Amino acid sequence: MKVRTVILPVAGNGTRMLPATKSVPKELLPVYDTPVLQFALDEAISAGAERIVLVSHRSKVAIEEYLSVSEGLEATLKEKGKVQLLRRLQSARIPEKVDVRLVYQDEARGLGHAVLCARDECLPGPVGVILPDDLIVGTSCLGQMVDAFDPERMNSLIASLRVKEDEISSYGVFDFEGSDTVGMPRAARGLVEKPDPDKAPSLFAAIGRYVLSEEIFVALENTQPGAGNEIQLTDAIAACGRIYGLAVRSPRFDCGCHEGLFAAGQFMRKLKTSRSSEAIAAE
Repeated sequence: MKVRTVILPVAGNGTRMLPATKSVPKELLPVYDTPVLQFALDEAISAGAERIVLVSHRSKVAIEEYLSVSEGLEATLKEKGKVQLLRRLQSARIPEKVDVRLVYQDEARGLGHAVLCARDECLPGPVGVILPDDLIVGTSCLGQMVDAFDPERMNSLIASLRVKEDEISSYGVFDFEGSDTVGMPRAARGLVEKPDPDKAPSLFAAIGRYVLSEEIFVALENTQPGAGNEIQLTDAIAACGRIYGLAVRSPRFDCGCHEGLFAAGQFMRKLKTSRSSEAIAAE
């Protein structure tokens, strides 16, 4: 099933990353040598997105600047013969075939509200959602989910990750049916938002990748504020029913906190150093 639109909610204040996010959007903080946002953009493009809708805040002008082509900087690098830096800069460009739209979420009313803000910019059909804070390394996680999404059976397909019991209250949690089968979507009876550990229906948490049918927008319009007095995406997903999860096996990092961003940077440093060594050996 083709997913033509991918939504990236990037309006958050990044309070867990203060004081850095006082002046720099958390999505532009680097994971070793690449901004968090770039990983999400690359994943959306790899998943086949024709349009990427960023739901931002008017104060985060740096994101708009990052998305623009820096012709002056590219010309300077070319003039000075800094070919490798020029290639790296150009490799971060969004291909011309991918349409990028920017909309604004002026109030912090929750993830569900952020997704609803993107509605008018979405192309027909199911939509993908990537939360850039959730960095999943390796083959495009969203791409795998797009391949597995079956609109005849599913209204939603959500990435799932087994987490520790003392972390479960920070997530939306699956109430799964049956047993887990590697690489296969798994039906769920529902989702429970941030349950107490002793009341959690499982240890499988919903993390930041979603494929959602168009019905989600109608459900979001009718969703009342829930946990944190915010419009919760999980509440709208639950209202739509036909929920499935797909287990994530690749390394995942929460780049919305200091520890996660640091761990991701260490991982990417080792990965890129290893690849550089392999390239040198091949020569």
